Amino acid sequence: MGNFSEFDLKMTRRALELAALGVGQVSPNPLVGCVIVDKNGQIVGEGTYIYDNVVHAEVIALEQAGEKARGGTAYISLEPHAHTGRTPPCTDALIKAGIKRVVCPIEDPNPLVSGRGFKVLREHQIEVVTGILAEEAHKLNEKFFVWHRKKRPFVHLKMALSLDGRISLNRTVSTTLSSQISLKRVHELRHEHDAILVGSNTVITDNPLLTDRSGRPRRRPLVRIVLDNRLRIPLNSRIVETAKDFPTIVFSNSEYEEKIKLLAEKKVKVLQQDARNLHKVLKTLYSLQIQSVLVEGGAKIAGAFVDSRLIDKVSFIYSPLIVGRSTAPVAVEGRGADSLETAFRLKNIDVKKLGEDVEITGYPTE
Repeated sequence: MGNFSEFDLKMTRRALELAALGVGQVSPNPLVGCVIVDKNGQIVGEGTYIYDNVVHAEVIALEQAGEKARGGTAYISLEPHAHTGRTPPCTDALIKAGIKRVVCPIEDPNPLVSGRGFKVLREHQIEVVTGILAEEAHKLNEKFFVWHRKKRPFVHLKMALSLDGRISLNRTVSTTLSSQISLKRVHELRHEHDAILVGSNTVITDNPLLTDRSGRPRRRPLVRIVLDNRLRIPLNSRIVETAKDFPTIVFSNSEYEEKIKLLAEKKVKVLQQDARNLHKVLKTLYSLQIQSVLVEGGAKIAGAFVDSRLIDKVSFIYSPLIVGRSTAPVAVEGRGADSLETAFRLKNIDVKKLGEDVEITGYPTE
């Protein structure tokens, strides 16, 4: 921790803005932005990390700054690494450039980095100021933090529902509740994640495409995941027919070899393991370098994730509708809570207007 000024606050916020430009283009690595300010308080270099560009944000900013970096301050959104990975240590670049002060909100959760970057900088008489905008910096890289700390993908449950908590008119009818503004928001959410997950009922009823149509750049295509123990996924569904263009994984413990073969011919990857074992499903996705998963439905899948307490973030998008019929499925099924004390409670609630719809986002209290 250390003393910081309003200028430090402004420059750190700018570093976070630069880091955010890499959304969709860095996984499984973190989002990182850097601003170099010279001795006179002028910005002389800026950088955003993009995985495929290999060069880190600090190095990009330092190259822009050149000799003007000497004696200056580096504002970085996440602790610089002090080990050799795909690139040499960023700490070495900062030291060599003559940086005298580093302002950085938080440590990197990666055990190869955590605390070591700051330690190396201090050993070279560079002042290190931490803690500024720490909450914002953590939220920016929330997927990366869960990935390292829980050794599984970040799980974000997203549901579209009516005011009375219904997700369609009945179980066999595909119902679009969200407005065009909300649908645009859904694609923004998809863009943030490495994978999207649904159950077989969603595929059968809605026949969705499940792609990222945000139009924004991404490093890897969105992976489509279907939990389907009975292997009910139709061969003529859009998700199967487009599997040659978009990576598609089906988790199933079915031994229906003929259908598995037919799906494989259409480039659908069937992983033969119990789709109900969500811990194992997430462990497998972790091994596939999938850092984050957007769970989009349906009610049984949502209920299973809630019951398993495997959710890191929740976003419910409410449309100003009251469906009311007893045959209309609710958003979340599963075992549910035995009491209000054991209900799945959220904190840090954010409410956002999406035209006439309302998005409510929160994080589990546990």
